[in-house]
Amino acid sequence: MKNVRIWFVKDFECRYISHLDLNRTMLRALHKSKLPIWHTEGFNPHPFATFPLPLSLGFRGINECMDVKLEDDNYSLKEIIPKLNACLPRGIRVFDATEAVMKAGKVAFASFTIKISGDTVPSSLICRQINELMGEEKIELEKKTKKKGFKTVDIKPGIKSFELTEKFDYAELNVVLSAGSSDNVNPNLLITALQNKTGAEYDIDITRNDLFDADMRPFR
Repeated sequence: MKNVRIWFVKDFECRYISHLDLNRTMLRALHKSKLPIWHTEGFNPHPFATFPLPLSLGFRGINECMDVKLEDDNYSLKEIIPKLNACLPRGIRVFDATEAVMKAGKVAFASFTIKISGDTVPSSLICRQINELMGEEKIELEKKTKKKGFKTVDIKPGIKSFELTEKFDYAELNVVLSAGSSDNVNPNLLITALQNKTGAEYDIDITRNDLFDADMRPFR
């Protein structure tokens, strides 16, 4: 049995399907593709598939991945790409299949590109507002937790690095955020903190680019 990591893009209308719906879509595609996927045992066997780090609703993902197990150790990984794409909607495109070297639990950081614009806020002002926010000693806001409801958290320690570029009609923020199981900073929290600070409303477009381990090695 071979552990395989399937890489795909999640874009267009599929940005707006939940992780649960993505899971269902992928399971159906695995079933229809007739790939030699290992199935779970028990009363209701189904293709085994796991996602190292679910993508938030509305985010574009250009390096998303799903782990499966192949029953045939000699099966060509290149065959997976066209067979799965033939069974998937246009918003989900498989572009690679590799052996799963790094374990899913090793994910520690994620990189994002966030495009921020506003009808009444010029990009130069947005860049200045973001720089002021990033320069603060703490970036605190209310965050909902599963056990304690809402609590005040400081997300500043979860911002590993950032690069800000002023474009013609938007500010582009490239940022690396903590993405571990216990210390996870969602980009939406950063935008909420910016809105809380400025009182302005922004149009946001978020793309997750890549995942990394604690040593900033790409998750492959």
